[in-house]
Amino acid sequence: MRSRSDGPTLAADYLNALEHQRRLSPATLRNYAHAIHALLNFHGDLKSLEPAQVRRFIATLHARGLSPRTLALTLSAWRGFYRWLARHRGFGANPVLGIRAPKAARPLPKALSVESTEQLLNEEAQDQPALIRDRAMFELLYSSGLRLGELIALNAHDGRLDLREGEVTVTGKGAKTRSVPIGASARAALAAWLAVRQAAPGEKALFVGARGRRISAGTVGARLRRWAQRRGLRERVHPHMLRHSFATHVLQSSQDLRAVQEMLGHASISTTQVYTHLDYQALAKVYDAAHPRAKKK
Repeated sequence: MRSRSDGPTLAADYLNALEHQRRLSPATLRNYAHAIHALLNFHGDLKSLEPAQVRRFIATLHARGLSPRTLALTLSAWRGFYRWLARHRGFGANPVLGIRAPKAARPLPKALSVESTEQLLNEEAQDQPALIRDRAMFELLYSSGLRLGELIALNAHDGRLDLREGEVTVTGKGAKTRSVPIGASARAALAAWLAVRQAAPGEKALFVGARGRRISAGTVGARLRRWAQRRGLRERVHPHMLRHSFATHVLQSSQDLRAVQEMLGHASISTTQVYTHLDYQALAKVYDAAHPRAKKK
């Protein structure tokens, strides 16, 4: 029969020690106390607890509806408790080491609808250089699915931007270089910007600010938010949303996951696959029509 006599005392000592350290907020201390009391209710004999039992308990809590984030915090509290027990009470192995919470579901990236994208980008011609530049930046982000860092790193005359061929070459994560198409609207907007671009002496950047220097990521985000507000969009639009919208709209039309992976510069197709959830019915129809064992009898 398990002995439960020393568990509550050890827990109280540990929580008192944490409180005296004054490193954790009251809310965090309450969460730690709740997690440790839950452990004691599950298995009062702290010295005999095995990793397999911890995994089973975590699985049970997950089945009861606790989120992966809550379970991760619970495991963290237990690991800290056992580290303290080893340091101050002579306990041996930590049964919580190496045990991870279940993975949280990946949230779907927010994307604009085709109609909202048209509302954002379609408008009359601009005559102010800053607005001509903004239109070129936003058209290129959506047209080619560039990351914000890739956009602001572009240079004007290094051969990587080829409007005649409709292609731009960028270097993304992991120093991976890729070439992606540029749509007709983006090509026209870029040509208009190049015609009025005024850079400071020696500045190579394609997109420059009022002083002729390379524009910053923060400025691009702020300009896009104001641009979207002026056009009556209710969504809080940020540069990465245009990249998400590019991937979503191309996939909805083509279902070519590999091609979109290459254009986005994702190292793994699993990263690109999150976009397929946004148009599952279309993908399912393609699967049913193409896969030899998917056809219903």
